[in-house]
Amino acid sequence: MAMNAKPDKQFRQTTNKNTTVLIVVFILLLVLLAILLFTCRQQKLSTGNKYKHDSTLNAMQIPAVKPADQIIEHTGYTLCFVPKYEQASWVAYVLRGNQLQAAHFDRTNQFMTDPLAKPHSADDEDYEASGYDRGHLASAEDMSWSATTMAESFYYSNMSPQVPAFNRGVWKRLEELVRYWSSAYDSIYVVTGPVLTDGLPTIGHDNVAVPQFYYKVILEYNPQGVRGIGFVLPNQASAATLKSFAVSIDSVEHLTGLDFFPKLPDDVEGKVESNLDVNDWLWTRKRARQAQ
Repeated sequence: MAMNAKPDKQFRQTTNKNTTVLIVVFILLLVLLAILLFTCRQQKLSTGNKYKHDSTLNAMQIPAVKPADQIIEHTGYTLCFVPKYEQASWVAYVLRGNQLQAAHFDRTNQFMTDPLAKPHSADDEDYEASGYDRGHLASAEDMSWSATTMAESFYYSNMSPQVPAFNRGVWKRLEELVRYWSSAYDSIYVVTGPVLTDGLPTIGHDNVAVPQFYYKVILEYNPQGVRGIGFVLPNQASAATLKSFAVSIDSVEHLTGLDFFPKLPDDVEGKVESNLDVNDWLWTRKRARQAQ
């Protein structure tokens, strides 16, 4: 019996050693598998959100900025404030359909001076008894996804004197269409504002300019491609279809002197901004069909 003790001991040691190696290998395989699964999941999430969270694309909506421009960033939109006209020359933001559907905050109707506008923005007295509406550039409904964005949509820097029948009519129809597109196309980039020129009539003690025209330019940027469309509307009542106001983005640039979507590659920007095919866009809306 004594002669077999040493081989038995060696056998047990070898067996224990092999078992330990197998356990270590098994643990390493589990760790590698976990890392692989985590990496695949992150890649999937990254791909799925590529056009929502990339920092470069989040700046896609900002027009080319000049050194003297007064750029103001609020929670839901960015604007370029022009003290000479007491309003913004453009307001830019990303409009996401799922964001609008996830939450909805009611209008505050609390119009406020913009604390970031220098030297100051317009105020209540400028519009009082003027005969003009305080027309939103970035629509309040577009900013209804949080209490903060809704409140900030009522800054006077986001307002422009609009003929009541225009503000509550064709301009509202266009805003509704743009929201429909944000749901139909997942998300879109919006730049909107007045056409500001010298010699415009003014209202109020701050001499707020009354524009003759307003514009909106829309960019859809997704994995399948890029397309854009512009609108120019006179500041007056109109029962015309929205299609009749559709123009190329290039034509809006020529009218306003602005350079839209400069973050796009030059070849893509040139093609998207010069071409217009209204049939590329959906024109049927849930609550209004005047655009058809």
